[in-house]
Amino acid sequence: MSRLLLIFSFVLPSLLQAAPAPVILVLGDSLSAAYGIDTAKGWVALLAERLRAQGLPQQVVNASISGDTSKGGLDRLPPLLAEHRPQLLIVELGANDGLRGLSLAAMRANLTGIIELAQRSGTRVLLLGMRIPPNYGPRYTEQFHAIYAELAAQYHTGLVDFFLDGVGGIPSLIQDDGLHPNETAQPRLLDNIWASLRQALQPPG
Repeated sequence: MSRLLLIFSFVLPSLLQAAPAPVILVLGDSLSAAYGIDTAKGWVALLAERLRAQGLPQQVVNASISGDTSKGGLDRLPPLLAEHRPQLLIVELGANDGLRGLSLAAMRANLTGIIELAQRSGTRVLLLGMRIPPNYGPRYTEQFHAIYAELAAQYHTGLVDFFLDGVGGIPSLIQDDGLHPNETAQPRLLDNIWASLRQALQPPG
């Protein structure tokens, strides 16, 4: 018995050290790729810093690409899931679909595919809702925004109603291109998702 305990005392620490940290995978576009600013100042980098500061074990992998659409995210997701096996997938996509006036049915299908792929792999999902400017017309803009809440309800995912809340449309928080949040806005973006993220990381039930 004592010999078994001795062996166990050596093996257990090795197993604990070998256990990989759970991964938060961010699948997004320029809003998450820190377009136009130092990537170390973007909200995704700030998320990693906050997790460490609060003693949380998750590591953050940023798979965001400027200009990406929901279709691009869907196409890129399978190898990312296989490589990182994330605990949580943050989906920040759709803004470019809307700004380009792409089919909302296609956008819904793409986001649905992303959610279903993630959930089949055992990954939880947090959707970051978006809005687009009103000049696209009330019918298109309302239907665009509604997709996020409808999918979150259907698939029981986490949801941030509007990722750019308190940032979009405020000149002091937007870069000169009139679209992308500047460095000053990044902590606010993180604050916008923090409560929903923490809830998504809680054990089921």
